[in-house]
Amino acid sequence: MEPSQVAIIGSGLIGRSWAMVFAAGGFKVKLYDIAQQQLMSALENIRQQMKDMEKLGVLKGTLSAEQQLALISVCTDLKTAVEGATFIQECTPENLELKKKIFGQLDLIVDDNVILSSSTSCLLPSKLFTGLKHVKQCIVSHPVNPPYFVPLVEIVPHPETDPSTTERTYALMKKIGQSPVKLNREIEGKMICLVDEEKDIVYLDFSKAFDTIFPQHSLGETGYFVGVSNYCERYAEGMRLVLNTFGPVPEFSGETAQKVNQALSEKIPVVPKALDARRKWRDECLIGLAKLKTQMKSD
Repeated sequence: MEPSQVAIIGSGLIGRSWAMVFAAGGFKVKLYDIAQQQLMSALENIRQQMKDMEKLGVLKGTLSAEQQLALISVCTDLKTAVEGATFIQECTPENLELKKKIFGQLDLIVDDNVILSSSTSCLLPSKLFTGLKHVKQCIVSHPVNPPYFVPLVEIVPHPETDPSTTERTYALMKKIGQSPVKLNREIEGKMICLVDEEKDIVYLDFSKAFDTIFPQHSLGETGYFVGVSNYCERYAEGMRLVLNTFGPVPEFSGETAQKVNQALSEKIPVVPKALDARRKWRDECLIGLAKLKTQMKSD
């Protein structure tokens, strides 16, 4: 069954970007969060981004900004939010217990045709979905931040995920303009962080790259835009689990995190105004890249 309506659980930066991606693909989107004010803020942010991109000529899809915006609605009731959806993308904070709680609730209200997908960066599908009645319909669709501008999506199945769930998710990602990559099995850190020449995966030796990459761009242009202390609070456990698979592991807390945070804070203060400006700068750069790619194709 091909979905015409999707539900996005969580209206933070990733949830907003996913909503824009699906709306650009012509899908009706229900954006869910627990606070109405948060949803209103997210909707206004989406509106502004779409309008800006339309003016610059880089809005995705064939519909106008207003037509895409009309496809997005918001909801604070989970059951109402997922009603009629055949694909649900979870985008809550990187917290195992919170995500398990959300999927436990979803498991009770969805039918046998709905795909339950998570945006998790580091949590394994087996930790998220094991024990769910609809585990065969569960999968991880891990985006690169922000998914609207960076189309790569890792599709990672649970050991019990039905192959049709993987194929449907892959086809859907292609349909909305993303660039999906299927993993045959779950691994710590998925694929973006890892590659090993002997095991069909490649490792990024973060402990060696730390001093070179972090002060310049920070974690692939993501940590830079929330602040290093905030990033470490969210992802330290996941990074530790990944790094445990291939050598001595640095601690992402205490003195190490403080030193990195101080170094980056000297360049970009960890205050909302400065971080928002940095995110805007990043998105403007990505918009410029999108325009260049469009021009190259036309030439």
